Amino acid sequence: MIVSSYLVRIEPFTQHFLRLQGGHFDLADRMFHSIGDAWLSASKNNMADLKELIPEFFYLPEFLINSNRYDFGCKQNGVRLNNVILPPWAKDDPREFIRIHRSALESDFVSAHLHEWIDLIFGFKQKGPNAVEAVNVFHHLFYEGNADIYNIDDPLKKNATIGFINNFGQVPMQLFKKPHPMKKTFNNSLILSLPPLLSSVNLSGSSGSGKVFIHNLEYLKPMMNPIKELKGAVGQIIQQEKTFLAVEQNKVLIPPLYNRYVAWGFADHSFRIGLYESDRALYVWESELFPPNGEILCTTVPNSRIIITAGTNSVIYVWRVKLKTFALTLHQKLYGHTEAVTCLASSSAYGIVVSGSRDKSCIIWDLNRFVFIRQLGGGLDSLHKSPIAAAAINDLTGDIATCCSTMLYVWSINGDLIAQVNTLNVNSSMNVAINFTASQNSSQILCLAFSTYNEWDANNVILTGSSDGVVKIWSLRFVQEQIASSNGEDTNSFNDNRDENSSSSSSTSEELKNS
Repeated sequence: MIVSSYLVRIEPFTQHFLRLQGGHFDLADRMFHSIGDAWLSASKNNMADLKELIPEFFYLPEFLINSNRYDFGCKQNGVRLNNVILPPWAKDDPREFIRIHRSALESDFVSAHLHEWIDLIFGFKQKGPNAVEAVNVFHHLFYEGNADIYNIDDPLKKNATIGFINNFGQVPMQLFKKPHPMKKTFNNSLILSLPPLLSSVNLSGSSGSGKVFIHNLEYLKPMMNPIKELKGAVGQIIQQEKTFLAVEQNKVLIPPLYNRYVAWGFADHSFRIGLYESDRALYVWESELFPPNGEILCTTVPNSRIIITAGTNSVIYVWRVKLKTFALTLHQKLYGHTEAVTCLASSSAYGIVVSGSRDKSCIIWDLNRFVFIRQLGGGLDSLHKSPIAAAAINDLTGDIATCCSTMLYVWSINGDLIAQVNTLNVNSSMNVAINFTASQNSSQILCLAFSTYNEWDANNVILTGSSDGVVKIWSLRFVQEQIASSNGEDTNSFNDNRDENSSSSSSTSEELKNS
């Protein structure tokens, strides 16, 4: 019940909540509607309120938004329930709330006191005299083994007991009988002092603080020996614990070992699997195996069992592969684009595939069921105004980045636009020679990638490489700004006006800033 009450704004928890409530929502004054009120109720005002935080408070901003427009009614003071009211420090933005909340969870203070919480919930202070001393005693039905509902003969008593447990939950199984050891924390004083950060410029042109991992460029020295001598332009770079792997264009390394690759784009239209170290082809599939009237333009390999290809005939092909026997069989065809598919990206962590096309459409597919999920940016009136050049998925958060021409877009995994920027219009104060007088055609984005710091870390960045040879680093930061009515393509940030009753003069948004 506690989980369903927190997640009542998203499915399937809405239906779970309704079933527990007899088919209707609870009284509005009893519904979860405010982070501040929930905190005061559980910590101070209501000793019978036994709610605890659930994991979604640290990674899922969607549960705070009433995106399905459910009617939760009005409170006695006349306030109509809608989105969850956030603390002032969250700036009325669910993503900012999750980011700061996650940062607090990962803080040194929480790490230093985590063992105390374990002692209360799972440890020696859960039961007995230690629980009494710690004021950690609950109703006897809360504890494991104290209520055997299958041996209760009285139906009224049985239903009352089940309802009591459904509404208030149970204390988890006791795992430890001794005090839990304190977590070892990292000594920050061991970190070497680093040179000053590069200054950054936000999209309105004012200078800001650029907390990214790149420092003054004179400190970036090339290695004496190359990572790998390639025969052509670099197509993929994989970072491993002790080394980097790199292959040419039209090649993709096969996870998780990355000791083999798939290759395409040959004159005979063949498709090959080869060894990374020796660059020797292990097996070649002739063009007869692949679909007629088209050639492969892009490939993604989410795991060692699945290869996904697409190309000029607009169809996406899912192949089952057995590396031991080199058996390649067509598993499924995915239809959704009307012109050539220009890019593919996949994430095993989130079970999705993203495809972009020359027809300006960008689609998310289910990697497990291989079905259509949603299209990014709408249908005929898509936000993408030119063919999709590249797409990337953040394996930490599920965020998706797409680019077309000089435009960079960032989306949530649920298809909500988080931020957008026209990279051609951004000035920079970096000590790098960049020709901003270049035409739009000479600075189109060709590739992009996410950094992989800790989940929801504010220092995560997006890197873009463009046709003028420039690599730019973008940080995604929360901003509060005035709404400007504009129909132009070069919108600098995404305005997300979630509160219908708020003033129309300002909104919360996130901004892509060039560092």
